[in-house]
Amino acid sequence: MVGLLAVSCESSKEQSLATVLPIHDEITIDEIQKAYSTEAYSIKALTQFYLDRIENLNFNGPKLNAIITLNPDVLKIATQLDDEMQNGRIRGPLHGIPVLLKDNIDTGDKMPCTAGAIPMKDSYPLQDSPLAAQLREAGAVILGKANLSEWANFHSSYSSSGWSGLGGQTKNPYDVTRNPCGSSSGSGVAVAANLCVVAIGTETNGSIVCPSNNNGIVGIKPTVGLISRRGIIPISFSQDTGGPMARTVKDAAISLGTLTAIDTLDGATLSPGRIAYKDYTQFLNADGIKGKIIGYWKSPLGNHMRMTKVMEEAVSYFKSQGATIVELDSIMDSNAVEFSRTVMYFEFKDGLNTYLKGLGTQRTAKDLEDLIKKTFSDSIEMQYFDRQRMITAQSKESLDSEEYQDALKFMHQMAREEGIDKIMDENHLDAIIAPTGGPAWKTDLINGDNFGIFSSSPAAISGYPNITVPMGNLDGLPVGLSIFGRAWSEPILLEIAYSYEQGTRKRFTPKYLNAE
Repeated sequence: MVGLLAVSCESSKEQSLATVLPIHDEITIDEIQKAYSTEAYSIKALTQFYLDRIENLNFNGPKLNAIITLNPDVLKIATQLDDEMQNGRIRGPLHGIPVLLKDNIDTGDKMPCTAGAIPMKDSYPLQDSPLAAQLREAGAVILGKANLSEWANFHSSYSSSGWSGLGGQTKNPYDVTRNPCGSSSGSGVAVAANLCVVAIGTETNGSIVCPSNNNGIVGIKPTVGLISRRGIIPISFSQDTGGPMARTVKDAAISLGTLTAIDTLDGATLSPGRIAYKDYTQFLNADGIKGKIIGYWKSPLGNHMRMTKVMEEAVSYFKSQGATIVELDSIMDSNAVEFSRTVMYFEFKDGLNTYLKGLGTQRTAKDLEDLIKKTFSDSIEMQYFDRQRMITAQSKESLDSEEYQDALKFMHQMAREEGIDKIMDENHLDAIIAPTGGPAWKTDLINGDNFGIFSSSPAAISGYPNITVPMGNLDGLPVGLSIFGRAWSEPILLEIAYSYEQGTRKRFTPKYLNAE
């Protein structure tokens, strides 16, 4: 699909350049920067194009519900960035690039940070999160906030991914009756439908890679501590991280490099052995698969015949490019998942109470207990789901409790030392591959999600990096390939991901099937 950029400009020069221009759905950061350098169009003109596209696809047409809030100052920001560029100042690699943020990431402006919850609709953070501040420093145009699974999907014993009380149900652009996955659902949909160039999601377990899978895009879930977690509404500080979502590995890599500054108020960014770069594009090697020893984790496939075929095609490609494949039956003790869930209950209560307290007089709920009361009194919030996870979290004691300390210890032990690290050491692996997920399921607000295939837990629970790239097309629905490994191994994972992407070119654009 080609969009037409139509803007009204005061100067005759801008009128001649930006009256009606084609902007293709797969446009990249490099292409946009080239257009800016040749004055093919302005930052303001491109920003208006995305605002128009959001109006046509998000609020009208297929009504994707991918965006909760638009930035009221976005055209003013774009004009300022135009002026800076005309005067020879380029802030960074994202100068003039339209970006959306998941609506659990703080911005200290006129946009609230809501986690999709009605009780948080008037919650305005006091300042930018470090993540948002780094994007601005790099020149990004923050268009607005993306819809999400409410409270990043940590609220009920079952739920529909992409649903929030404030934003409604996000729709998959490949087939609007199917689920976008979550919790970074709006971010994934917005990138796939070209409502932005890049989006920033967050993940605790699967919330970047699953929506990237269902929406046919690239998602990077970094090592916990590569990106500051401060100013992100928390679930679990042991597993939470922000990360870029884009249509290409290169655009995701460019975005990742803008977000890796050390934050002295987030201890994870001060971790011993932390390896961070400002430029991850240096690791994009078209021959990056050659000579690699790669583990193939087959178990997530189960008995899914068609997904097995798609995955085997990917494995065959790796072999054809000179990789050695080692089949793996398991990666970590299954009990790690239960320990992780316990850790999340404790850390959600502690982290959310701390976050709400930090809002000062701006907070719309004083703590988790107050938030639960407000949620239960709202008919929209209680229309579908039971809020059992919030209730269980509220019942937990402090982080000093033996239950929490034991769960944290055994979770990391099983996922790291006895999990990914051990299996990679024993088999001399450079990385591990697995199917990210199956094709998107039918959205069902009554019965909730039906994930089927998923492989996010080892990397998520260990806090290690995971990159997903488009792998195939099942009846018009995309599926992805996950590439994960040790802590701080983003460079080698990007090398492999880029090589696979460039050699297979599996991404395809959405068709908005079953839209009214």
